[in-house]
Amino acid sequence: MVVVTGQSKASATPDDAMSSSDAEDDFQEPATPTATQAGQALPLLPQQFPEVVPLNVGGMFFTTRLSTLRRYEDTMLAAMFSGRHYIPTDAEGRYFIDRDGTYFGDILNFLRSGDLPPRERVRSVYKEAQYYSIGPLLDNLEDIQPLKGEKVRQAFLGLMPYYKDHLERIIEIAKLRAMQRKARFAKLKVCVFKEEMPITPYECPHFNSLRFERSESEAKLFEHHCEVDVSFGPWEAVADVYDLLHCIVSDLSARGITVEHQCIGVCDKHLINHYYCKRPIYEFKITWW
Repeated sequence: MVVVTGQSKASATPDDAMSSSDAEDDFQEPATPTATQAGQALPLLPQQFPEVVPLNVGGMFFTTRLSTLRRYEDTMLAAMFSGRHYIPTDAEGRYFIDRDGTYFGDILNFLRSGDLPPRERVRSVYKEAQYYSIGPLLDNLEDIQPLKGEKVRQAFLGLMPYYKDHLERIIEIAKLRAMQRKARFAKLKVCVFKEEMPITPYECPHFNSLRFERSESEAKLFEHHCEVDVSFGPWEAVADVYDLLHCIVSDLSARGITVEHQCIGVCDKHLINHYYCKRPIYEFKITWW
């Protein structure tokens, strides 16, 4: 085969001719393929794991059996240590998981023997079980306190229209007032009412329930917005106003917000005839530092 260079189409002299050995040197494949060539030509082999696996989870060290990590097939840990994915190692050869390892021991204890964490760690372990997609652990934790009670509470709050939006409004109003006044705390008025329309003592003997139907025209006579910052209600459930107040304070406290509340009276807006609003109004005091 004749090799044509890019210099001249004239016939090459013997001195300019390339020897067969030189040509082989110029066109020889590199001994080690480049990263690009390796990615195209050589697929990565499945990663092999020892029977006893050393782990480094966010700087905390653990040791467990490979079978423990693969206990449940549909989990992130089983997928990570299936051999289909590459897991990096630290300087000591431990397999590294970039996650806070504070509650990883509780995860391993469940995978080993089905042990559940003590009550004070249930919420935190539940969050980790969600991250690692450990369905059996999630199911077990949801059946014990405090998560079981939380499911009941959320069922009640699901009846409350715009509950989360109202919480955000309380926080935003309190923050703006404290900043405007350069104050350590802020106060706002919150109305919490269970019944949609007010009743009078005169109606009670005529009805077996506090809730009854009024015609559409009568209902419009009772349409009213109390002069407060935020209003919660109405709802249909056994849980009463004090139960909802407990939820509001608990959810604000869970976000690190210090809140106090007290009833300061009722809305005395006159509606029609002998009807007045009478919805309870609470003063919320939120302290920022």
